[in-house]
Amino acid sequence: MSIIRQGSLFDMQDLYEMEPTKRFEAIFSTLHIEPLLFAVSKKNVYGAPAELNYPAMIYALVARIVERIPTIKDLVKRLRNDFMFHLDCGFLFSDRIPSEASFSRFTQKLSESNALENVQETLLLQAIQEGFIHDDVVSIDATHFESRDRATPQEKKPKPEPKKRGRKSKVEQEAFQKEKQERENQKTIYEKTIVDQLAASLETLRTDVPIQPHLAVGSKSQYILQSLMSSASLNDGKAAIPLLKGIQGRLSSLNIRYGTLDAGYDYEAIYKQLHNMKAKAIIAYNKRNEGEALGFDEHFAPTCVREHSYRYDSFDEKYQTLKYTQPFECKTCPLANDSLCQKVFKIKMETDIRKYSAPGRGSEAWKKLYNQRTAVERVNAYLKEFFQLKNVRYRTGKKAKVHFDLVTLVYNASKLAVDRINQQMNEMTQAA
Repeated sequence: MSIIRQGSLFDMQDLYEMEPTKRFEAIFSTLHIEPLLFAVSKKNVYGAPAELNYPAMIYALVARIVERIPTIKDLVKRLRNDFMFHLDCGFLFSDRIPSEASFSRFTQKLSESNALENVQETLLLQAIQEGFIHDDVVSIDATHFESRDRATPQEKKPKPEPKKRGRKSKVEQEAFQKEKQERENQKTIYEKTIVDQLAASLETLRTDVPIQPHLAVGSKSQYILQSLMSSASLNDGKAAIPLLKGIQGRLSSLNIRYGTLDAGYDYEAIYKQLHNMKAKAIIAYNKRNEGEALGFDEHFAPTCVREHSYRYDSFDEKYQTLKYTQPFECKTCPLANDSLCQKVFKIKMETDIRKYSAPGRGSEAWKKLYNQRTAVERVNAYLKEFFQLKNVRYRTGKKAKVHFDLVTLVYNASKLAVDRINQQMNEMTQAA
């Protein structure tokens, strides 16, 4: 397994080839599990005493992802039969090995809290503080996996009564508009338009039924900066603003300058959210039955009389203006000195925020930034191939989210463990 080799002395592959005890120690040391312990521990002194080793159970669930153990049943069997694995997870000689039912109840408690998200945020802030995350480009994309779940039976909907022909009366029209408004008010934030997300809080945006993962990844460090689970039917574009607001609110120390997304995220509200973060949108344009714009090329750069495209030159941050200069063909064009030929074009970004972002579409700088979007695609592939994202075995959305949060947490913990080992090796090399 070769993962994220960037010319460093030590990489993820080397981590997974280490002796198990040292590998677990390196990964577990990155985790601050206090929020998880608070979420699963007893809240009062009454009732039967807790007989389970909760810290060891947490580490066992993490070890299951690391060791690619397919089921909880196999995890329990491994804990009972592998003495070293038993100790590596933190269980003592006197500890009773939890049953499958105990792990199920444990997972249920985790699903009822945001403890895993809090541990993830603490880990990311620690990585930022230690200088391992310093990205200025964030890449966003969604992926898909199949949960091993039974299909829920669908209720048969009664056939609607045939509508009356002709215009509604004034009373009927008022009743219809009132009913329509009530239905609109009852919709969740994800059932409304993307524009409605701009005014919503981060807490409101993170309430949805899990099934499909969305990731925001640092293009250089390849840490998962934010993650979100949504219903499989959710438009990918509706997950972008919650992810971006998560970075803005929880990782405010990061100076994000660009957001790279594919054409599925080409919505004006997403451009505005990036603009609110003082970042530029590098999003592939999605033509929606639009005709050809006269006087502009496919990248919306102005064209001259002979239909040669003007070249993107620079961006004025103060006036939010893109500058385009004469095409190369003007040097030999007989109309170069004609009044019809304009030397410079300046276009304000607010003219059309979807078409005009900095750097200009079609320029080499824009293409170079957009190519960094592949970072999130690679991370999606790593999670599926090596971190058991495809191995979801829960029948409820909340428990499936626990599995997803564990997968992203273990991935980031492994990244941080690798970065710390590299730092130690560099310090030893310099000292020698």
